[in-house]
This record gives sequence, C-alpha cells and structure tokens, in this order.
Amino acid sequence: MAKRSAIIIGGTGQIGQAVAQNLLQSGWDVSLTHRGNSKLPETLAQQGAKSIIHDREKSSLGEAIGSGADVVIDTIAYDAKHGQQLLDVQNDVGAFIVISSSSVYCDEKGRSLDEALLNGFPDLPEAMTESQSTLPPGDDNYSTKKVALELCLLEKSTSPVTILRPCAIHGVNSVHPREWWFIKRMLDGRSEIPLAYKGQSRFHTTAVANIAGLIDVIVSKASPPILNIGDERCLTVAEIGQTLADYLGFSVRLVDGDNIFPAKIGGTPWSVPTPFMIDSSAARSLGFVPQSYQTTIGPVCDWLMDVAKRNLPAKLFPVFDTYKDNPFDYGAEDMFLLSDRTDKRAMASPE
Repeated sequence: MAKRSAIIIGGTGQIGQAVAQNLLQSGWDVSLTHRGNSKLPETLAQQGAKSIIHDREKSSLGEAIGSGADVVIDTIAYDAKHGQQLLDVQNDVGAFIVISSSSVYCDEKGRSLDEALLNGFPDLPEAMTESQSTLPPGDDNYSTKKVALELCLLEKSTSPVTILRPCAIHGVNSVHPREWWFIKRMLDGRSEIPLAYKGQSRFHTTAVANIAGLIDVIVSKASPPILNIGDERCLTVAEIGQTLADYLGFSVRLVDGDNIFPAKIGGTPWSVPTPFMIDSSAARSLGFVPQSYQTTIGPVCDWLMDVAKRNLPAKLFPVFDTYKDNPFDYGAEDMFLLSDRTDKRAMASPE
C-alpha cells in the first residue's frame, strides 16, 4: 500500500517541524518547502523527510506541489493572495489544512487585538468558540488579511479545507518565543519581576505539539471547516512565569506591575486587561486531547537556554525589536520596584 503524502509549506518553521515529525512517525511521505535560508533538520532528514526549496512570492506553488499530495499543510499562508495560490493547485491536492489565527475574532463592537491600542481592548466571552464574530476581510492588518485568506479558501475550494485558529503559539525555533520575556530576566538575575494586572491576565497559549497532534487527527477523518486549537487550560501570566521558573530552577518573586492598558511595567507578551481565551471543544469532539502548557514547554526552555549560552537571541528573536516599548527596560522596572507604593508590591500569585 502506497504511503500517504503530505507537503508542508513553511516546513522548517516551528509548526512545520512539529507537524512533520508526527506525520513521519505515522508513516507518511513528507516533503517540506522552505526558502533555503535554513537547512532541513537532520532529525527529519534521517526519517525520510524531503526538502523542497521554494519561495511562494517568486514562483508558482505548482512548482513545489509537483504531481500533488494527499494533503497540503500551509503553515505560513497570510492573505487572500496565498489562498488563491492554494486554489490554483487544488486539482492536485486531496485536502488543505491551513494555519490561521484566533486574532481574527472581534467583539460585538468590532474591536480586536490589532486595533486594541486605538479602540480599546475587545470584550470577548470566556471562552470563544468558532462561531464568535470575526473581523471583515481586507488588507488593513494581520488579522483582516487572515480573514481574507480563510474566506478565499472556504468559499472557493473544491477540495476539503480545514482552518486552524491557534492562540499564542509556543515551540522550538520560534522567531518570537514569548517565554524569553521571563527567561531573560531570570538569566539576568532579576529576583523580582513585576507583572501587569497582578499577573492574572489570561491569554490562551497553543503548543506546536498540540497543532501537530490535531493535524494527526484531522488528516484521517472528516472535520469541521474551522477549528480552534489551544492548550489544555488557559494559564494566568503568573502561572506561566512560575512554570518557567520551576522548570529552570530559578527563584523569583512575582510582584504587581501596571494596571493600565497598555501596560509598560510588567507588560508581558501575554498581558491583557481582560481574558483572551478560546474553546477547543470542537477539536476535542474529534478525539483530540490537548496537552497542557506545563507538559509541552520544557523543550522550549531547553532551547532558549542553549541559545542564550551561544549569545544568539538578538539575531534569532527579531520580533522583540518591533515592540513599541523596550520589553527589557530594567531601568524603568528598577524605578518602579524602588517605589514606596506598597499597593504595587503585593505578591502576584496564580488564581
């Protein structure tokens, strides 16, 4: 019996590598497309993964798809243009699985994550199902482009399409490892770490292991066209920080930071004034069992510690350079911590 075949677009990224590993272990023939800036990981090559050097912005997707595949998993599709690229090869593809984002959701006033600084943070339910309102499609920002991508495929594809909507993704080889916000402070000897909103912010996380695990399920059975995918439970920021400290063996005191939006003191990558949580019940109904943040974050911590030893973060984590405020402004933190305002010094403890 011939092996089932999968082509992963953006295959050398954090999601692509995790998905490839699972599919290879399940006996699939796996090919990974990438632009050639990084080598195919040796561990995947040894298991039979194939490398396809391709830049979707410079040549047609058909060149990468070749004679076709049972499933094409697009981890980097961004807008309607990329959706059309997939439609152009649909006659040679059994099914599509495309990574979108939970940032497409908005509240009843049309507020979303992207416009929060201008319009206020969205007032969203705990937790959002796939039926939650979404932004209109367009070219305005990341999220409206993702909506345009989704609609392009859902409305026009003749091949089955499954759209996955993860939250704050964590995995090895991320270019924006949010955990670095905590781990750098621990490595730099910061014994007290202020957290905005008393450390009680909840912004759902999604392990690449969970994305890969859900894909394992849906490649073998019919699934709804849209699925949320989050970790088993949505932790508070204080719980995330304590999880990282416990794993790495650091002793830190988590204290109260700003309570304004946007928070400058203690404003972590997960710090939000009201919860941003998703409901993954639809994925669970297919038999998928999400893993917890605690059980999936270890490899990320180990990788970040290795990167730190080699003094590489500035090169590997460029997204931190795009933050509006310096995420590692220790001077401002020290001034805050020296303040006599005891209301800001209470221990930020997990709920």
